[in-house]
Amino acid sequence: MPIINRLLHITNFKSPLLRTIVPSVGAALAVQLAAGLPSVLASTERFFDISGSLTFLAVGALSLYLPHLRGRAGNAALSRLSAAWNWRQVVVTGMAMAWAARRTSPPFPLPPFPPQTCPSILLFNVSLSSCHTWASVANVRTVGAYLFRRISQDGHDPRFDTLRTKPLRFASAFFMQAVWVSVMLMPVMAVNAVPAAAFAAVPRLAVTDVLGIGVWAGGIALETAADVQKSRWVEGRRKKEHDEQFLKTGLFGMCRFPHYFGEISLWTGLATTCAGVLALKPIQLALGFRTPAGIVATTALSFVAPAFSALLLTKVSGIPLTEARHDEKYGGRADYQEWKRNTPKLVPKLW
Repeated sequence: MPIINRLLHITNFKSPLLRTIVPSVGAALAVQLAAGLPSVLASTERFFDISGSLTFLAVGALSLYLPHLRGRAGNAALSRLSAAWNWRQVVVTGMAMAWAARRTSPPFPLPPFPPQTCPSILLFNVSLSSCHTWASVANVRTVGAYLFRRISQDGHDPRFDTLRTKPLRFASAFFMQAVWVSVMLMPVMAVNAVPAAAFAAVPRLAVTDVLGIGVWAGGIALETAADVQKSRWVEGRRKKEHDEQFLKTGLFGMCRFPHYFGEISLWTGLATTCAGVLALKPIQLALGFRTPAGIVATTALSFVAPAFSALLLTKVSGIPLTEARHDEKYGGRADYQEWKRNTPKLVPKLW
């Protein structure tokens, strides 16, 4: 395939990190361009959310397979491709993709945030502040297959009513989605960039492997449990099995946003595993780093994902928008004020 070989040649940088990160980010942009161009031309949002989910899965898989694709282009022995993967590369890629696959179909719909709370929740206004734009992306990133089904049934998504007729703003949504995918997968790309031979010189299992995978497992379990509890509560209210106006029991009695705490935790766990292996001396040398600055660089690449997730969820979209909506609906209720005053916001017993 001459085109693929040409692209591999163009991105064949000296740095192993760049050899994986640049084409992976390029792939994220390409997928969003492929979905965005016809969507903008046809003024339809039908494929926006599902394209984000598919981009996440595709880029994760590509970053894992890229070194082997380069080996094939260089006539490497195909029979040893799967053996070249280190277990850490497979596991961290699987951790990220498992989260993406689970989040493509949330158990309950996204709440209809009022425009006055954050104007960009209904339109990606490029003249607004960048945080407003990220608020929009963060609140549509988890809908995936759910909204694809809903849009297919309804024919439109009200979030895009004022956006689909503004091509530049509409296109910027697809661009921001590609950037979000790239940032969140940065630690996975970094680990997958490590040459296979370098793993032979490091311990088969490290403390950070166990710690990171454990934190990730706890985080995704917490997020899933909170989503299930919320889903059952919403369903119970719909069936008139209870008349509670807001959820304040179970996990939501320990902290007000347990699902967000779980999401930040799972990305922190993944980053811990990635940062731990990337800091090992044989890995640093294989990536071209010879000074302690290399450890700083790879640690930053690893923890950019949980930091970005925490920023979006605590300062831009998740908590601020949800709290504003709840304050508007329930602010006059004494039981709501008591729950808000006595229940930690994010971290049980701390904050």
